[in-house]
Amino acid sequence: MTTTPRSPRLLLLSTVLLSVVGVAVLGAPHGQEQPVPAPRPHATTAPPAAATVPPAAKPTANADGPTTSAASTLSSVESALPPHGEGAAGDPAVQRNLEAPWPADLPSIDERELLATGRALLRADATGIGRAKWPAVFPASAQAVAPAFAPAGFRIQAAIARRDGGPDKALVHLVWAGMDRGGTFTDLRITDWYFIRTLKKGAPTWTPQPRT
Repeated sequence: MTTTPRSPRLLLLSTVLLSVVGVAVLGAPHGQEQPVPAPRPHATTAPPAAATVPPAAKPTANADGPTTSAASTLSSVESALPPHGEGAAGDPAVQRNLEAPWPADLPSIDERELLATGRALLRADATGIGRAKWPAVFPASAQAVAPAFAPAGFRIQAAIARRDGGPDKALVHLVWAGMDRGGTFTDLRITDWYFIRTLKKGAPTWTPQPRT
């Protein structure tokens, strides 16, 4: 059988293709893996723990009044006690910290009377001024004791009056500062005075109790 000879052009193209493939195979290094494409990052729904921010406080409904906003909640948290030695400028912050967790529960007239008496009692106890006004609280033996604090350095920083377990019992909670006889000034001291409501000349009044 006679076969038709192949085209010279086809033979030339085949030779060139085989040469290119051979060079590519010989040029590739042995034992080296082809690089694998890096996986594409996927978005996560939760942020890193370090970047987590707590949600803002939700307003709470009040059946007897308007809702409490998050701003007012944060403002009560931000009223921190001032550092020691802040002076009179820090006293309003001390007062706020007393009032915030312990709402008023006394009639205003009773609260004013208790605060005035409690302040005077504390001054008498610390500085000795006016002790004779309360002989039941400061007997003769107590009045003879030298005061521990100088009147010049004495200052009441904050005070509140609240009920103490019943309608006829109350206490006055005071925070104060003073300089002792050794010349040491300290602030944020705490003193409590307890009262009971009694009748004095037919009128109810708050009577301080001796300190035990």
